[in-house]
Amino acid sequence: MLSPMNTYTDPAIRLTMMPRDTNPHGTIFGGVILSYIDTAGAVEARRHTGHERFVTIAMREVVFHEPVFVGDLVSFYCKVTRVGNTSATVHVVVEAERHRGAGERVRVTEAEVVYVAVDENQKKTAIKRERIKEAQIELREKEQAAPVAGDGMEMAGASK
Repeated sequence: MLSPMNTYTDPAIRLTMMPRDTNPHGTIFGGVILSYIDTAGAVEARRHTGHERFVTIAMREVVFHEPVFVGDLVSFYCKVTRVGNTSATVHVVVEAERHRGAGERVRVTEAEVVYVAVDENQKKTAIKRERIKEAQIELREKEQAAPVAGDGMEMAGASK
């Protein structure tokens, strides 16, 4: 069963898919989506734990629900589901806002990714529990300070 769409607050990554990423069928390569899933999950692991370096050790349960097309605005929503002594598990939900049509949003992919914390020498290292709490406080403060859509803080040149 699919979890509800857009249950996470903001995407770790959001981008428009371009022609260079297409396969012979005219859709975006699954490997391109996997690469962005990996990046988005690592961003969230870092945001959640405050640890600087992670490496990917596993991608589990990758499910491609729908194709992604050139021009789709694709958002990668992430949620850390587990933090161990040296690892973090992140659930990534990928949604596409269709370029053609009335901006329909569809769930296109989801995956579970496991990362291991490493030090500057690429050796496995412990995730400091006190840093997780600090990172969560910092993240909440940033979210509270972020401008709300429609409050006059829209990006320059953005159309409504």
